[in-house]
Amino acid sequence: MQSGDLFVTLLVVTVIVSWLTLRFRRWLDVPVKQNMPIPLAKEPVPEDEVVELLEGAGFNVLSGKMKVPILITVNDTEDLQSRLYLDYFAEKKDKLYVVKKARQRKPMELTGTSVRDTLLIYQLLYPETDGVLYVDMNQLKIKKITFQLEVQE
Repeated sequence: MQSGDLFVTLLVVTVIVSWLTLRFRRWLDVPVKQNMPIPLAKEPVPEDEVVELLEGAGFNVLSGKMKVPILITVNDTEDLQSRLYLDYFAEKKDKLYVVKKARQRKPMELTGTSVRDTLLIYQLLYPETDGVLYVDMNQLKIKKITFQLEVQE
């Protein structure tokens, strides 16, 4: 081996080790995500018109309705309780979705603000999902809604 070959070899090894060290340090700085587990149905999902519409559109319904309890503390003294209702979890082509059924008492307008206020919480609660399916049984339509959050510093 000539002296030029040794220099190039050492340079390549140095670059690879530096790159691996940088990637490892960046990986250490990423916080561990603590996500809510996706509940899978222990028993068959009850068949209803929403499940039939989803299955007719090619979705596989993984679990039925569930309730997520929320404890809220105000000024470190006052405790409030609430809950968040999820209708279903469904998947299609290895993509997972939270399913929210339209309510006649609380209709959602298709504006950015209304969609954000109504559905973004589900995407934030389950960030590993690929979006939210909004099922409107009056129109027999499924709307797939995805969110891209841009954090500006």
